[in-house]
Amino acid sequence: MCLSIPAKIDSIDGDMAMVSVGSVTYKASLQLLDDVQVGDYILLHTGFAISKISEEDAAETLRIFEEFEDLNKQMDEEEKEGGERIV
Repeated sequence: MCLSIPAKIDSIDGDMAMVSVGSVTYKASLQLLDDVQVGDYILLHTGFAISKISEEDAAETLRIFEEFEDLNKQMDEEEKEGGERIV
């Protein structure tokens, strides 16, 4: 299973970009995409921008990731308290 994360393009230098996910920045190759600009949102996978997406789709995906993180924390707490972990 592959996972890509939504990221915003902050700057472009040739076929490389600096992209951000929240307050974290990454380098991303733009070799697989045409017509991307600073301010666009992309899906980032293993250092490559693999698809251009809308700002709305990026925000929704990041919100879902945050829900998963919250659920995992809740499940970890329940497990520490000796409760059953439901998967």
